[in-house]
Amino acid sequence: MSRPFAASGPLPQEARFFDALARDEWPLTETDLTLEEAGLSPEALLALFESQLMSRHLDLEARRLQARGEGFYTIGSAGHEGSAAVARALRASDPAFLHYRDAAFLIERSRQLPGQRPLWDLLLSFAASAEDPISGGRHKVLGSRALNVPPQTSTIASHLPKAVGAAHGLGLAGRLGVEGTWPADGVVLCSFGDASFNHSTAQGAINAAGWAAYQGLPLPLVLLCEDNGLGISVPTPPGWIAAAMAARPGIHYLACDGLDLLDTWRAAGEAVRIARTRRRPVFLHMRCVRLFGHAGSDAQQAYLSPARIEADEARDPLLFGAGLLRRHGVLDAETLGERYRAIGDEVARLAEAAIRRPRLASAEAVMASILPPRRPGRMTPGPAEMAEAPLTLAQGLNLALARTLARHPGAVLAGEDIGRKGGVYGVTRGLQKRFGAHRVIDTLLDEQSILGLGIGLGQNGLLPIVEIQFLAYLHNAEDQLRGEAATLSFFSNGQYTNPMVVRIAGLGYQKGFGGHFHNDNAIAVLRDIPGLPVACPAGPREAVGLLQEAVRLADEEQRVVVLLEPIARYHSRDLLEEGDGRWCEEDPGPDFRLPVGELGRWGEGSELAILTYGNGVHLARQALAEIDPAGARVRIVALRWLTGIDHDAVHDAVADCGRVLIVDECRRSGSLSEALVTGLVERGVAGERLSRLTAEDSFIPLGPAATLTLPSREQVAARVRALLAP
Repeated sequence: MSRPFAASGPLPQEARFFDALARDEWPLTETDLTLEEAGLSPEALLALFESQLMSRHLDLEARRLQARGEGFYTIGSAGHEGSAAVARALRASDPAFLHYRDAAFLIERSRQLPGQRPLWDLLLSFAASAEDPISGGRHKVLGSRALNVPPQTSTIASHLPKAVGAAHGLGLAGRLGVEGTWPADGVVLCSFGDASFNHSTAQGAINAAGWAAYQGLPLPLVLLCEDNGLGISVPTPPGWIAAAMAARPGIHYLACDGLDLLDTWRAAGEAVRIARTRRRPVFLHMRCVRLFGHAGSDAQQAYLSPARIEADEARDPLLFGAGLLRRHGVLDAETLGERYRAIGDEVARLAEAAIRRPRLASAEAVMASILPPRRPGRMTPGPAEMAEAPLTLAQGLNLALARTLARHPGAVLAGEDIGRKGGVYGVTRGLQKRFGAHRVIDTLLDEQSILGLGIGLGQNGLLPIVEIQFLAYLHNAEDQLRGEAATLSFFSNGQYTNPMVVRIAGLGYQKGFGGHFHNDNAIAVLRDIPGLPVACPAGPREAVGLLQEAVRLADEEQRVVVLLEPIARYHSRDLLEEGDGRWCEEDPGPDFRLPVGELGRWGEGSELAILTYGNGVHLARQALAEIDPAGARVRIVALRWLTGIDHDAVHDAVADCGRVLIVDECRRSGSLSEALVTGLVERGVAGERLSRLTAEDSFIPLGPAATLTLPSREQVAARVRALLAP
């Protein structure tokens, strides 16, 4: 006998389907469109329904596998299978950033490309097999390189900002003459739920899309809101989505009944037509239903009444889809039942094979895709401009950015106030006038959208360099780095990347413009993201070398790189007294780079090593001016990279010194000094030989008190004298 049911008996939706089949009685759709009115052939309708059936049987099988301890994911697509009709309205070359309930979309899209095996691929992902073709067993995600479906994490709504960025990047790549990942006439599809719609990330992305379109900027984007009326247990107020979006400036609103394949096909076709021809964003509101609860562990009986559950089950898209097939004479009842059973049997057969495929078996295998694959760089050869006079740190950054824009055809800068104003601190001054507003982009004031823009541009083959105006402003958007940018290679087994450089102005000691939000020394959030290089220059030469290496890392190694720029050193010219010019440095040239892990060094003394970075280098140089001006007794070892630290190299740089003092301008708890101490202790430098001077565990206040919690020149000098004393 065929196996349409679970071993313990039929699940409610299976029983309901076969009861309707036995009576040949099906619910009616509200629109009652004909195939001709919808513009859909009988063959296409049958294909859509079979995609829905495949998706449903995957949901059922996922629960069976979980019960056996062989499956590890049960957030299903049941009730959302209408997304198959949206997939048919798009091209396989249109990038699709999918909601986790869109298995039917992926299955239907696979019909556009010969040789696809969506059932097998998705079952491998349920089983966390290392042969899962998208994530390699690292996560159950909907994705396919061949089908232009980048995998998404489960962070609520976090994929919307990068979808907006990708949509902007479609036309921008063509304008720059760069071959994008996706065609210039493409449309970006981004789907999400009605509960995710309320998340600040979604609202920021939707606002950014409307903000751009309102000004006439091309943004071919379809935002598919799959409205099932529930966010796990919390209901969405009836009419809320429509009321919030129907008159949104810059965004065209359409609605459809996701239970009705013909109505969804009609609306999706119109949405895609508008997005593709007018190059503007469309909000497609697809009403649907959630079946089987939120996930396998969710007992919806705890928060939904029996009557509500019964009513939802009666709104099963499969019942409506089967009814369309019967009313339009596409299949007879017997053949319909046979198709249901045959697909169920095929899914069950494939599942038994999938659970026997190998899984990840070592830490090395798990981590193999954290770092993206390398690729040929696109920096054009030829002469580059050189500075004629010694540079400040800000001037060095400006020069390195100008070189990048001149020599890399796909390089784009983006951030708040970086264009006409040239940035709050003038770092990007003159670059928009020189290279154009399409390459030096003034963004809206939303860090999530800025980072999302960078992620989307990077995924589409460009080289974005985005600016976060202050380190404290990163914290409300850090998931765009942690949950999205840094994970894409990991969750796609290196098939998708989003290379970019993120410039962040930060750290303390800023004069005249203070307070916590403009002087932030909390960097732990950056240091614990796997695979994220974080650089911090102390002076102009390092600024040029680190930025030029960051660009190379993004260009050739497809990395996401952070450059943490010490605000207080942007315009420093002097070291000890006004006018000495000792903090300015000569331009090291366009080919000068400081690789990850490379250390800086000043002085040759062996009595004491000061291990520091950023502003700490400036403080140490000032402190030693009186005590050891020639560096005969003391050496300064400077870290340029705050992650990827080569602890053996650090040890080798200080091992012959009698004492080691770590000067860390960041907070004592969660600071870089903790890792440095650990690394040195593990290598035998411990006890009285090792000490540290750090900032207090405090926020930074305003005014003259701004430096009271930070290491000072006087404190460094006092500690050095004490450590050098006989």
